[in-house]
Amino acid sequence: MQTYNFNLPILPSVIPQLSVGDKLLLSGELITARDAAHRRIVNAFCNGIRLPFKLRDIALFYCGPSPAAPGKPCGAIGPTTSSRMDSYLPLLIEHGLRLSIGKGDRSPEAEKLIRESGSLYLVCVGGAAAYLSQHIVSCETFLWPDLGAEAVYRLVVKDFPAYVSIV
Repeated sequence: MQTYNFNLPILPSVIPQLSVGDKLLLSGELITARDAAHRRIVNAFCNGIRLPFKLRDIALFYCGPSPAAPGKPCGAIGPTTSSRMDSYLPLLIEHGLRLSIGKGDRSPEAEKLIRESGSLYLVCVGGAAAYLSQHIVSCETFLWPDLGAEAVYRLVVKDFPAYVSIV
């Protein structure tokens, strides 16, 4: 197992060089999406609506940030259970998604799809939301503010720790 510093987005050529268990310290932009945002993303694709980002250019983090304390860019930023997003994964990968981040196992179908597509799934340690928030440089609501904590947020991170789970 190795530790690597990466600027986002991760290039596809780098993915095959990684191994399960490697620690990645990510810097750059993450886009958050939980269940409700996934439904809207899929609905947009199904209705020919263009999103203001390209999935191949982003890292998709399954989380919803909590409100920020005074003077902080955001509150706790814990990952949510990734398997809840597995039904959306085929369409997202079809539209270019290469990197997803969350917590927990993926379904056997999702795991196979991630491997076959040359994508990457990273995990963050659950229960470490306050620690993870220390790696957030900025946090802004990006899409669908009506979804509250399930809106899509743009996070800028510095040395955000995640571990290779499926490659």
